[in-house]
Amino acid sequence: MAEGLALRDLTGDAAAAPVALLGMSKASLEAYFGRLGEKPFRAVQVMKWLHHRDADDFATMTDLSRALRTRLEAEATLAMPEVVQDHQSQDGTRKWLFALADGQRIETVFIPEKDRGTLCISSQVGCALDCSFCATGKQGFNRNLTAAEIVSQVRLARRALQDTDFGRPKPITNVVLMGMGEPLLNFEPVLEAISVLLDDLGYGISKRRLTLSTAGVVPAIRALAGRTDVALAISLHAPTDELRDQLVPINRRYPIAELLDACEAYLEKLGEWRSITVEYTLLAGVNDRPEDAEALIACLARLRERVKLNLIPFNPFPGSGYARPDAREVRRFQERMMAANYATMVRTTRGDDIDAACGQLAGAFEDRTKRRTRYLARLRDHGEITHGQSGR
Repeated sequence: MAEGLALRDLTGDAAAAPVALLGMSKASLEAYFGRLGEKPFRAVQVMKWLHHRDADDFATMTDLSRALRTRLEAEATLAMPEVVQDHQSQDGTRKWLFALADGQRIETVFIPEKDRGTLCISSQVGCALDCSFCATGKQGFNRNLTAAEIVSQVRLARRALQDTDFGRPKPITNVVLMGMGEPLLNFEPVLEAISVLLDDLGYGISKRRLTLSTAGVVPAIRALAGRTDVALAISLHAPTDELRDQLVPINRRYPIAELLDACEAYLEKLGEWRSITVEYTLLAGVNDRPEDAEALIACLARLRERVKLNLIPFNPFPGSGYARPDAREVRRFQERMMAANYATMVRTTRGDDIDAACGQLAGAFEDRTKRRTRYLARLRDHGEITHGQSGR
């Protein structure tokens, strides 16, 4: 892992913390049990108890010795976030607000479709980046999530989705790291959580159905290619560096040409028949004009055969300063990209009545960047909220 890729986690003395087994991969569990003088097969047993049988305490793990269960009770934990709110949209989208052990809160969203069920999970408490059209970015940043906190979102959502409609379960078939945070600025915990989610002893998610979305942390994309081959999505949102510098500030450090170079390197890892997704949020009068489509065609030309373009009509939130484009403009943009032989889909807005749509997640947490304070002050100055409101 290159230096500087992960943000520093200031959550306390990690050495004194209980061992969080929920976020540990098979390899990590084998190493842990080795330190306890146990055989490697203990990792298989414990993973099955945690992720297949959904065990909540060590006492139920009856194929472990009493002595081992006692030791695990003393030094390990199966603690998960607490479900604080559970909202369901009119379109079936479901959003949970989870409280973490330190009082910070994150959001997770489930999007049911006819042929799939997609769970959008968070990787950080807030987001260190400040993309101008994203509500999460306006809330600031507190800390990285642990691998256990990332995996727990899937575990808790799966429990909640055990409810059935006419006898049919609601399965999680796809997982996307597109919730709160920039996954590649929490590199090692995210990779550990991905290992659990992919493992048949964990959740058995296909690598083609587990997507990591990044705003473009170029060194981490290059490092990623040596560690995993899950699906990759790039939050591009602009066809030129001049515009992307304004919309996605990390572009000032890693401009588009460097980002596309890293994408090409990752595509080599994926193999000939795989592609990456390019996310492009359409902002009325900003990046949705015919000239923007032409610039995007030129920008992505070298990846044309390996790109799936996902157009996202902007989902408004207070004080953003942007508007959603007219449906006709969205359609024209899509048609121009398709005419240039780009596989182009328009993402249907889901869950906006419960603030669960793309770019709307905000959670509730202490902001170490003070960005939220400035954001709320600007809203009050413009009369968009009163002094008694929180901005949500």
